[in-house]
Amino acid sequence: MRSLGALTVAAGFLFLATGVGAEPAVAPGYRLDTLSMPGAAFSGLSRDGEDLLVTDLASGRLYRRGADGRLVAFGPIFPHGRDVIGDPTGPYRVARAGDVLVVAQGWTPVDSDEGALDHALLALDRAGKVGVISRDFWNPFDFIVADGIYYVIDSARNSVERLQADGRKDTILTFRRMGEAGALRNLSPTEFAEGENYEVDAVPTGIGLREGRLFIALFGGFPFLAGTGKIVSIPRAGGVPIPRLDVEGLNAPVSIAVNGDGDMLVLEHGTFDQQDGFRKGSGRLLRLDNMTGHRTVILDGLTRPVSVLVWDERRFVVSELDGNLHFLTREAAP
Repeated sequence: MRSLGALTVAAGFLFLATGVGAEPAVAPGYRLDTLSMPGAAFSGLSRDGEDLLVTDLASGRLYRRGADGRLVAFGPIFPHGRDVIGDPTGPYRVARAGDVLVVAQGWTPVDSDEGALDHALLALDRAGKVGVISRDFWNPFDFIVADGIYYVIDSARNSVERLQADGRKDTILTFRRMGEAGALRNLSPTEFAEGENYEVDAVPTGIGLREGRLFIALFGGFPFLAGTGKIVSIPRAGGVPIPRLDVEGLNAPVSIAVNGDGDMLVLEHGTFDQQDGFRKGSGRLLRLDNMTGHRTVILDGLTRPVSVLVWDERRFVVSELDGNLHFLTREAAP
């Protein structure tokens, strides 16, 4: 290991220290540490005992980070590559479910033939064998497990799917397209007339559970207009799954988590520019107070973040597609 000022370099990783003017910016009362792996495209995060599990879309690998702080690849190489719009696809998410690790595998890369593991929920056992739980998805971007039932976000179908332990699957809800009036006129006045209403796909992404309700982040489709992202919720069991609007005015929300106080953490992917794509440094992590709904930005200046994980009552982890893992710690009051 060698140190270069604020950077510590070890085994191909860069560890960026806090308090040296580096981006992203962290709110007062928090400490930020960043692990960077050049060339990686980190996506899914979950906790497995005392280990952190991470998916990498660039290599199709799963990584485990133990007490020594090092990322170690394990398991097979999952299908990976670029999708139709040039974004990475592969093992989006991973989480422990009993004796297996469950992997949400994205749709087939554009330069590959469809394989038996594409667009599926997969099970990786302790021996390293991969089994298919279900391939009845188009693009399973995120999921949670509650009482042995999988609740899966199918972003391509704009739906929330429920998968039983015995393999039975049903669609809980399919989101209608979202109307966006006026804003498109500013983007292209030659194509969009003044006062007309246009629709984009809802594109559900992140999913979370709080007090018996499933919370779903609606990213919104192209052209990814600023402030049009939403979070809605539906009852997990019983009742008519009519979505309730809980939060609006978000910039492409991509991941949801709930901390021990019931506060919701919402990760915004960022704001979009038609020429350059998602703007560098426009992503951020918000905390929404459970009682008041007040929003606090606790991590700003992110570039294409993907997942947020609540580690414990004081610590959070955020992944970015440019190979960064951000470890955020709420400092103890003096």
